[in-house]
Amino acid sequence: MSRKAQPALRLSMLLASTAFLMGYSPMTIAAETKPAPSAPATDANPMLAPWTGPYEGVPPWDKLDPELFPDAFEKGMAEVKAQVQAVIDDPAAPTFANTHVPMMLAGDTMDRVFALWGVQTSNKSNDRVEDIDAEWSPKLTKFYTELFLEPKLFARYKAVYDKRLTSGLDAQQIRIVERSYDEMVRDGANLSPANKAKLVDLNAKLEGLFSTFSSKLLGDEKLYTLVTNQAELDGLEPGFVASLASAAEAQGKPGQWAIKNTRSSAQPVLQNATNRALREKVYKAFINRGDNGDANDTNATIAEILKLRQERAALLGFPTHAHYRMADTMAKTPENAMGLMMKVWPAAVARVKEEVADMQAIADQEAKAGKGPKITIEPWDYRYYAEKVRKAKYDLDESEVKPYLQLDKLVQGMFWSAGQLYDLGFRENTGSIPVFDPKVKTFEVYNLKTNENVGVLYLDNFARDGKRSGAWMTTYRSQQTLGGERNVLASNNNNFTEAAKGEPTLVSLDDAQTLFHEFGHGIHYLLQHVTYPALAGVPRDFVEYPSQVNENWLMTPEVLSKFATHYKTGEPIPKALVDKILASDKFNQGFSTVEYLSSAIVDMKLHDRKTPVTDVDKFERETLAEMGMPKEIVMRHRLPQFGHLFSSDAYSAGYYSYLWSETMDADTWAAFTEAGGPWDRTVADRFRTILLMTGNETDRAEAYRAFRGRDPDVKALLRKRGFPTE
Repeated sequence: MSRKAQPALRLSMLLASTAFLMGYSPMTIAAETKPAPSAPATDANPMLAPWTGPYEGVPPWDKLDPELFPDAFEKGMAEVKAQVQAVIDDPAAPTFANTHVPMMLAGDTMDRVFALWGVQTSNKSNDRVEDIDAEWSPKLTKFYTELFLEPKLFARYKAVYDKRLTSGLDAQQIRIVERSYDEMVRDGANLSPANKAKLVDLNAKLEGLFSTFSSKLLGDEKLYTLVTNQAELDGLEPGFVASLASAAEAQGKPGQWAIKNTRSSAQPVLQNATNRALREKVYKAFINRGDNGDANDTNATIAEILKLRQERAALLGFPTHAHYRMADTMAKTPENAMGLMMKVWPAAVARVKEEVADMQAIADQEAKAGKGPKITIEPWDYRYYAEKVRKAKYDLDESEVKPYLQLDKLVQGMFWSAGQLYDLGFRENTGSIPVFDPKVKTFEVYNLKTNENVGVLYLDNFARDGKRSGAWMTTYRSQQTLGGERNVLASNNNNFTEAAKGEPTLVSLDDAQTLFHEFGHGIHYLLQHVTYPALAGVPRDFVEYPSQVNENWLMTPEVLSKFATHYKTGEPIPKALVDKILASDKFNQGFSTVEYLSSAIVDMKLHDRKTPVTDVDKFERETLAEMGMPKEIVMRHRLPQFGHLFSSDAYSAGYYSYLWSETMDADTWAAFTEAGGPWDRTVADRFRTILLMTGNETDRAEAYRAFRGRDPDVKALLRKRGFPTE
């Protein structure tokens, strides 16, 4: 998932461009509350200072201090206000050069502050960070909302817009003028003063609720399932068991094993633990995050968010929040997004029925043979018995694969593939520049042909307290040519379970795909080459496309033979084992599709309605029943823990975008296949120059047609998942 902060001040800051609203939510852990120390002298606040050092300057992570941010926010806002006021007060007639250009160049200080604060809230949070975020998120949202609702500023934009076709602007400049004007209108520029005040209030209230939701969710994600008898962990990989022991010791529970309430810890248990009672316990703790009727319950917070979102949509002239959020997407309307999802849903549900039947047959055979009690497959059994089916059908056990998936080697593999496809090189420079955690690695990124610096990649791979769950990519500085060429400071953030000290970290195939996925986001922004920062951001349903395409290279023979080596022997993964993996690549696609797609459909149904939902749990249950959700599967993200939707506006009415992007991904991979293979440089060069480098310089649907010669074919997606195409 991309969580990219905006590279410069521009109109999208109105609702979604501050680091907070782009997904930097306040994810914190509980800690003993202490009095806040006095802030240092504000005239030397390093959070405000231009970045120094190599690579055009790097963030001063070694100076990160939560107490510095209130002062930084105050002074940063004052600077932004002065810069915008200078544009408003310009006595010359409004032009692209004296209105749009200075607005795009404004806000550098706040960009740096938001980049630093984003890491503080997402990667290294605590109670004090949470308090500051709760106080300042609404203030910042109110500031930017009011700033871009200023009538005199809108008047300048409208004047440029009205003369856009007769003032000698080029195509990119016209696109900026039109998109900026449309965005201002969409976000309230034509509202009455009274309604503008309402909008400011709604946005500030929503931002506060996003902070509350995120804090509550982390409260449940910091919890552990403690195991006191090692026999209960039978079936789990030894290195993983050792990591659970280390986690328990860190919690002051030596001699026990702690399973954290996050996906990266729960999933291996659900997949491999032979103890059914443990699987059920871990499963229920995980899927009930935010839904336990206690202080961390999020249902009331969600209901209030839904109420305010619909009020805002109506105020802005949209039928629903979904219509508001989708106005600037490739899909355009909720109906188009639902149309795609419902082309896939029936086939996915039908495949789940087949998968469950296969699993139930094995469970029945085991009971008949006296190897266990007679059971009916439940959600906490799905992953476990799916592995048994995989073994029976393909003679493939994931425990055979994991010893070959060393995290460090896979990182080398993803770097190598980027070099083969896009001429990107990566030199580790860990220790030469500041980092925000000792285990963060850094890499200089350069062009293999010219040796020219492209930027820096920060790699933060491991879960820890104070870091929110999930995986995401962001940029601390994005490329643009306007005002001077800037290199890219990109970051990939994962939550893998680190091996015990002295052992290499081994990951699952799913984790390996996540690694390549987030790196695909990184490639997208490292390759970007645009003039105007206003044309850097892409529609939400395009964002996941480059990352999903990049997952495909993980399973290529070239990457596996070079980088999937056994952690003890160093031998490459056997071809016979690779063949088994490839033969089973469509295995369990019913589960993975239904798990994801149910979340996306519920998201759209939740937001594509004029009457806001008040009973969140009831809505979820009834909607899933109407859809025919298989009882053996739970949504990938149940509503009480659906951070994509409720920690910001970013993915609300937008979770469908993964499927929209995957349709383009499957069709793009077909283009490589048709050309002769995954390393075809002709296709890779077209993909890079038409789609990856160009930001949003042209309509992304038109850009895709330029790349492929037509619109993406959903049949490619159905074939990739092994579903019927008719």
